[in-house]
Formats: sequence, C-alpha cells, structure tokens
Amino acid sequence: MNSKIEKLIKQFAKLPRLGSRAAQRIVLALLQDKTGRAEKLANALLDAAATIKPCPVCGILTDADAGACEFCRDASRANGQLCIVRDLSDVWTLEKSAVFMGRYHILGGLLSGVAGTTPDDLNIRNLQDRISNENITEVIFALPNTVEGKTTQHYVMSVIGDSTGVKFSELASGVPLGGDLDYLDDGTLSLAFGGRKEL
Repeated sequence: MNSKIEKLIKQFAKLPRLGSRAAQRIVLALLQDKTGRAEKLANALLDAAATIKPCPVCGILTDADAGACEFCRDASRANGQLCIVRDLSDVWTLEKSAVFMGRYHILGGLLSGVAGTTPDDLNIRNLQDRISNENITEVIFALPNTVEGKTTQHYVMSVIGDSTGVKFSELASGVPLGGDLDYLDDGTLSLAFGGRKEL
C-alpha cells in the first residue's frame, strides 16, 4: 500500500472510537471522491485549528475572536448552577436533551493513574473564582459513573471546599455504573438530572 495512504490511515485510526478498518474506509472515500471533499475537509480542519480555542472561563471550544463562549456570555444562564463535565461532547449531549439551563465547566479529562492524568492536567484552577464571581449556589457533577469519574469528583469537591457554602449534587438513577453521557437517551438523561442527589 502507498506509504502516504498508510500514514493517513494511521492518523485517522488514532481518533477516538475509530479503528483501523473505519479509518481505512474514511481515507479511501475521501481520496476517491471527485467533488473535492478531501480539500474542503483539510481546509476546514486548518481553519478550525487556527481559530477555535478553549473558552478562558469554562473551557468550551469557541472562536478565538469571541473571547468567552456563548454559554458564559448568556445572562439567562446565570442561574446559580454550574455543571461540571468531562469534555465538550458531554455539553452537546446535555444541550440536546435540554435538561440543564445553567453554565458549564469542562475539566478536559478525568484523574487517572493508568492514563497518567493528574490534577495539573485538568481545568480546575479558576473554579473557586467562578463560584464566587458568578454567585454559584449549586455545583452539579455530570461525570461518568466510573472509578475515574468518582475520584475526579471527590478531588474537585476538595478543591472547591466546604467554605464556599455551595451545594454539591450528582446525577441520580439512570446513569449506569461505568456509563458515559454519550450513550444515554434523552429520557434517561432527563431522569438522571431531575433526580440528582446532594453530596
């Protein structure tokens, strides 16, 4: 096989939830397409890489020119609730289900000894400032129901501390042990959010 094609397949195969077979199909479809789809995709990726950056407040990816993201700029979402999630896909899942109308904070991962993820790798430095500056009264943890998720949740709670007077809660029934938000239907997610429990 052509070494350039092999190199491209290897790059696609590194993406989450894509194996080598799926990567091979994608690469072949792009290279055999006569409409210029590969060039359009390459240009779109280059443009996104150059202009999209994490929101300096919450970590959601946004246009660099916009500064804070749309969620942080939306005054109607300043309802005192802050939902802590692992990554942007969790925000999309929650927004699609319309079960949460507050603000978000993306950690950018979970603490993991196996993966080597430490607190320094997570977006937690400005959490205490956000809680006081935005008058946060409830922090809702919407993290995976895994050992890493629970460990991260306990660590973030210790960073925020009890002195803030903020209420901590987590998603309730409906989120199975080891489950990710990506795989939950809207009804299950709505039940989990509505029945969240105080920590």
